[in-house]
Amino acid sequence: MGEGTAGKKRILVIEDDGHIAEALRLNLSLKGHDVRVAADGMAGLREWRSYGPHLIVLDVMLPLLDGLSVLRHIRMEDERLPILILSARGEAEYRVKGLAFGVDDYLSKPFHLDEFLLRVERLLVRAAWGTGGEEKDEEKSVFGGEYAFGGNVIRFDSFTAYGRGGEIVLTDQEVRLLKVFVANRGRVMPRAELLEKAWGYAPDTPTRTLDVFVGRFRRYFEEDPHRPRFFKSVRSVGYVFDHD
Repeated sequence: MGEGTAGKKRILVIEDDGHIAEALRLNLSLKGHDVRVAADGMAGLREWRSYGPHLIVLDVMLPLLDGLSVLRHIRMEDERLPILILSARGEAEYRVKGLAFGVDDYLSKPFHLDEFLLRVERLLVRAAWGTGGEEKDEEKSVFGGEYAFGGNVIRFDSFTAYGRGGEIVLTDQEVRLLKVFVANRGRVMPRAELLEKAWGYAPDTPTRTLDVFVGRFRRYFEEDPHRPRFFKSVRSVGYVFDHD
């Protein structure tokens, strides 16, 4: 593979449509990856444990155990494994649920194959940065250790933080969004810019997605989540992170 790609990785496809699963397996294999397929949620969990994939492609509407339940099971044990949801259910509520449960990316069916392959490679490269791989120089300098504010501490390297309730285990999505806020401290960030910089999402992604994550940060770090000091809303624009 060319420079900048993620190299050969183990990818688990959990998809009950045999035609789609085989097409994904073939095209990911042609990209040089090792691919396994599971046709239902229970089989997907078994393969996840035995196969140890670097990335999971997950359908939502699955037999035996639905995709969101699979996602929740995995996130109870592994917060960092990249997971891409593929689903015919493209409604905002499903996208928000997926993000709230810890999915890294969400692609609605029908989808363009080239877009799918690009999203997979992007997730794999980001995962490599998170494990000490090809991390960007600017991220190393800004986020190489701890960031403290208002009695709180964020530890970017270990995906943990210390807030008003004690120790917090952060998800990959939370860390990405926190990095954007910290890097833009004091600046009002439009929703569309936050979505794009933190997760690479299009501006038309449901805006409640950000509300869910900012709500978490307020519970983690604010003395009074209903009267935030650090993560403030800016009406009709977005959010601003700041502190003394």
